[in-house]
Amino acid sequence: MAIQRIAVVGAGQMGSGIAQVAAQAGLEVKLADASPDLARKAVEKLGAVLAKLVEKGKLAPGDRDAVLGRIRPVARLEECAGAELAVEAVTESQRVKEEIFRVLDHALAPEAILASNTSSISITALAAATGRPERFVGMHFMNPPPVMQLIEIIRGLQTSDATYQAVVDLAKKFGKTTVTSKDSPGFIVNRILIPLLNEACFALQEGLASPEDIDTAVKLGLNHPMGPLTLADFVGLDTCLYIAEVLHRELGDDKYRPAPLLRTYVAAGWHGRKSGRGFYRYQ
Repeated sequence: MAIQRIAVVGAGQMGSGIAQVAAQAGLEVKLADASPDLARKAVEKLGAVLAKLVEKGKLAPGDRDAVLGRIRPVARLEECAGAELAVEAVTESQRVKEEIFRVLDHALAPEAILASNTSSISITALAAATGRPERFVGMHFMNPPPVMQLIEIIRGLQTSDATYQAVVDLAKKFGKTTVTSKDSPGFIVNRILIPLLNEACFALQEGLASPEDIDTAVKLGLNHPMGPLTLADFVGLDTCLYIAEVLHRELGDDKYRPAPLLRTYVAAGWHGRKSGRGFYRYQ
């Protein structure tokens, strides 16, 4: 099954990035959001992003217009009908995601594939909210999607071989590398990443070192491109906390217990870069 038309639900940083990747690969994209105005503005912002690529010589001027022409913002999920694949990229809430998939399940053709970009929620559980669990799969893009090379493919309990192969082939068309994970909390990347970020929070909470020294130590000592506290701010402290809570609850091991400092920052509304304040301050 060669996928040519997709829908992306969620016009935030992840969703708009996925839309850009798909459109640059030649696919027709419908970009939906609960706020139609946000979907429209996301396409306008993509125009500016692509213009910078043209300035840097990484994209031909004509290609910029062609890519933008392949992305259409839509106001309602029902307008995603005709898509051969729908990728959900909204907030990490199982309830919200299930509501979206119930609508998509009715709007899309029976043979269409439903995929979630969730970073922690069970693919099997989300699939159960639909009438097509065999055509449901996890397709976890890394942030930001146009830059990061990896896509995690997560097979739910009933994901068919044909569905799995279709999304692997699509990821290759995007120019991405795939890894396959069992449907387990956090999958591969966040199962390893979130405990690292959480431990950095514990280190800061205990006064081991300043945020700057913790980040510098990890960057230079472990050869990481970004320190853990800077990365947590980039991911979003609320998202980090949510995933840590999922790992702790579902795996039942106290080594995944979220740091109290992380809970405090989230309670204060310090969610990282997107809120202007996390472990660091942002303009």
